[in-house]
Amino acid sequence: MGTIHGAFARLAHAAPAAIVADGLLQHTGNPLAEQRALAIGSAIAPLGDRTVLAVPGEDRLSWLESFSTQRVSVLRPGDGAELLILDPSGRVEHAASVVDDGATAWLIVDSVDAAGLLDFLTKMRFRLRVDPRDASDEYAVVGGTAGALAAVRAAAPSGVALVWHDPWPGVTEGGWAYSTADPHPGAERVWAEALIDAAEAERLAAAVASGALKVAGALAVDALRVAAWRPRIADADDRLLPHEADWLRSAVHLDKGCYRGQETVAKVHNLGHPPRRIVALQLDGSDSALPSRGDVVRAGEKEAGTIVAAAMHYEQGPIALALVRRSTPVDVDLVVDTAHGPVAAAQEVIVPPEAGATASVPRLPRLGRRRA
Repeated sequence: MGTIHGAFARLAHAAPAAIVADGLLQHTGNPLAEQRALAIGSAIAPLGDRTVLAVPGEDRLSWLESFSTQRVSVLRPGDGAELLILDPSGRVEHAASVVDDGATAWLIVDSVDAAGLLDFLTKMRFRLRVDPRDASDEYAVVGGTAGALAAVRAAAPSGVALVWHDPWPGVTEGGWAYSTADPHPGAERVWAEALIDAAEAERLAAAVASGALKVAGALAVDALRVAAWRPRIADADDRLLPHEADWLRSAVHLDKGCYRGQETVAKVHNLGHPPRRIVALQLDGSDSALPSRGDVVRAGEKEAGTIVAAAMHYEQGPIALALVRRSTPVDVDLVVDTAHGPVAAAQEVIVPPEAGATASVPRLPRLGRRRA
C-alpha cells in the first residue's frame, strides 16, 4: 500500500480536468457547478489545505479543555467539537476541529496553522499523559455534506467513525450568537469533514477516475463557506477577537473553567463591545474582479476595514467577508480597493455594532455622608 501523501495526490488529480496547485485541488473545470454539487451532496472535496494532528493519552480531553475555549472533556467516542486557543489578550491564535475516538483526539486544522499549534501543544504537555503528534502521514481530510460522506470509510482502528460535523451556524452549549439573521444563511450549509487513510484515498481516486464519484475543488468549498459567514483561522489577523467573527456561537463555552484569554472574552462579552465587526459584502460584479485578503474597505474616503475572504458564488455572484470598525454605519455603502480598481459593495450586518455588553449590572445608589 502506498503512502497517504501519494494516494491523496492521486485523488486530487483523479478528475480529468483537475487543476491542482501546491497539492490543493482548485477546481475541475467548472467551480460554480462544483458548488452546487457540493451543496446538494453529490460531490466530495479533497481538502489538501487541512492537516491532521493526533493527541492520544488518558488526559487528552481534560488537557485540551484546560487551555482552550471549549468544553471537550465531555466528548464521547465519535463526538466532535470546535475549539480556539487564545493569547493572553484574548486574541485568536489557533483553531481546531476535534473528533475523539475513545483513545485519541484527532484535530483537523488549517495547514497554515498546523506547525504553530503542534508546537504549542508540545510545550503544554508538562507531566500529563498526552503525546501530541503530526498525523499527516496517517490521515488526510475530505469534506462534503454528511450524506455525501456516508459512503466514505473513515474509521479509527477502534472502529469509531472519524467524521467531524460542523456545528456552524448552530449555537453550541455555552455559546452565544451575535448575528440575528433569521434564517441564518449558514443553515443551508450542512458540512462535515472525514479523515481517510491511504487505502481509502486510493479507493476514492479510482471512483473519481471511473466517473462513479464527483469531486469539487477549494474554490467551491470556500465559496460555500463565505456565503455561510463561516470563519476559519486562515482569515484571522493577529488582532482577531472571537466576538468579532461571531465565533462565540460554535467555538467558545462561556461557562467553562479558566483558560488563557478568558478574562478578555468575558469582559468584552459582558461589559464591552468588540472593536471590529464582521460584515458580508455583496460586490458589484460588472468587472468580474474579486478582492484579495487584506484589500482596504472604505466608507466614503475613510478607511473602514479590510477584506478577510472573497469568492464567486454560484447564486449570489461575487461576495466577501470583511472586518470593519465597529463605528462603521450599518446602512452605508462601502467600496473595496482592489488591484483592478475600486469595487462597490453593499454590506449585510453579521455582528451588529451593539454586540456585547450582555451583563445586566444594576446601578447602586450613591452613598451619602454619614450623619453624626
